[in-house]
Amino acid sequence: MSADGSSITRALRVVEAVAAAGDGVTAKAIARRLGCPLPTVYRTLGTLVDEGYLVRLHDVRGYGLGYRIADLNRSLAEQVQPPRGVRRVLHEVHREIGALSYYAVFRDVEIVVAHIEECTECNPRPDALRVGEPMAPHATAGGKVMLAALRPARLSELLANAGLPRLAPRTVADRRALDRELMRVRSAGAAVEVDEFVRGQAGVAAPVLGSDGEVSGALGVAVSRAEFTRRRWEFERAVRQAAARASGRS
Repeated sequence: MSADGSSITRALRVVEAVAAAGDGVTAKAIARRLGCPLPTVYRTLGTLVDEGYLVRLHDVRGYGLGYRIADLNRSLAEQVQPPRGVRRVLHEVHREIGALSYYAVFRDVEIVVAHIEECTECNPRPDALRVGEPMAPHATAGGKVMLAALRPARLSELLANAGLPRLAPRTVADRRALDRELMRVRSAGAAVEVDEFVRGQAGVAAPVLGSDGEVSGALGVAVSRAEFTRRRWEFERAVRQAAARASGRS
């Protein structure tokens, strides 16, 4: 690796170390964490502070994430944001059934949350379900809808990247079992999750088709397992109808 390449990698690792440690982490702590010489860490920290990616917190004598990080996060959220017509449909289904509603899209070798509609009355949003971030495709209803639309080679590529970690009691963490589940999703035209992504959480999702007739996204809802048990068919009907309305607008 070139000197410039190693410097960039080191800078990224320093940002990650500050993010993991939280506000107030010292240069010495970062050097220990990364196994880097302290003078090198100080030089890297100085550059990152100058560029706005980190801040020097004098009151706690350490470092924290800078506001350029927030700018990058906002830019990512804007880039994956679905068209206005899809957002309108998502808002409508959220208002109709009073549940957290989300939209997911393909992005390179990942399936990413593109938009969320929620309110204070909704079931709390899982920490791992954030706009602009990858979702666990094998463990979420929206992810399974997207996986079910892929050709075998592309499916294998996405799963090789995401893996099949066991996240909750009923996570499908075996490739053969997942393949059988995806066959059911293709046949049913919708996917369900219960205790697969987060313990005590459930949901349903349906595919949204682009103007070319191919699956371009997944529209889903996430609720508590108890609420899903009571209202499953209401949720599924609303999600299917909303996905049909959103198709062609993505």
